Amino acid sequence: MRALYKKITAAVLAAAMVLTLPAAGLTAKADAVTDADPKDVYVSFGADLNSDEKATVMDLLGIDEEDLESYTVGETTNDDEHKYLGDYLDDSVIGSRALSSVIVVLGEDGDGIDVETKNISYCTAGMYTNALITAGIENADVIVAGPFEITGTAALVGAMKAYSELTGEEISEESMDTAVNELVVTSQMAEDIDSEDIEQLIAYVKAKVVEEGLDDEDKISEAIDEGAKQLNITITDEEKQTIISLMKKIASLDLDIDSMKEQAKDLFNKLEDMGIDKEQAKNFFQKIIDAIQSFFNDIFS
Repeated sequence: MRALYKKITAAVLAAAMVLTLPAAGLTAKADAVTDADPKDVYVSFGADLNSDEKATVMDLLGIDEEDLESYTVGETTNDDEHKYLGDYLDDSVIGSRALSSVIVVLGEDGDGIDVETKNISYCTAGMYTNALITAGIENADVIVAGPFEITGTAALVGAMKAYSELTGEEISEESMDTAVNELVVTSQMAEDIDSEDIEQLIAYVKAKVVEEGLDDEDKISEAIDEGAKQLNITITDEEKQTIISLMKKIASLDLDIDSMKEQAKDLFNKLEDMGIDKEQAKNFFQKIIDAIQSFFNDIFS
């Protein structure tokens, strides 16, 4: 009986561990905002949020009206969205209301970029991270939120403006345009291919372009093929050409490979840092579930 009790306890503890893992990340993110010096916090609201929508967004960002009195506050307009996104998305996709909102909290050297999304259906945290690195942003916690499920593409504009305001560092129009281009390309490709694979592919090729100084179309094409092979994914010729065009833009920016890897450790070295390979990561939770099921099958068989 005692052995049975120990087995049940172990199974319950394993399940509890799985259920509590995500909560720890959310708590850490909330602490980054609440513990920050107000002068290091910038909130950019979508200019067309109504009062109820703004209240919802503020709740998702973990802030209230009193916080806004000490934070720097700005807004992203629909004109801003069309200015930066118009070359890459149809007007119908951009829409007529600016709703995407973002909070940016400056960190310390070595903190890197950390992104969380809430009510964002089109762009993942990894996609934002990749694009923010391209824009030259460093050491910042970023939360992107919508009042309901929205694409969130325009939030990148707000994040870049927020960072520039907080640091006093100007982000060039070329860098902003390339970052937006990258976010759109990655998001569109994720409609057909697993988003994590696309994030990793873009990060891989971008690192090769920056580290090896690739600006030749054939060399970039080889890097794409190499990355796709390692990730075991297939991309079309049209998708490859789109990535090549993006990477030629990135090649013209003054990006540093060491800084890129420092800012996105989880993106560039996620699997190595976790100490498990990709297949193990995908099967981790399933193995726990299988073990628990096997345990109860043994009891009742």
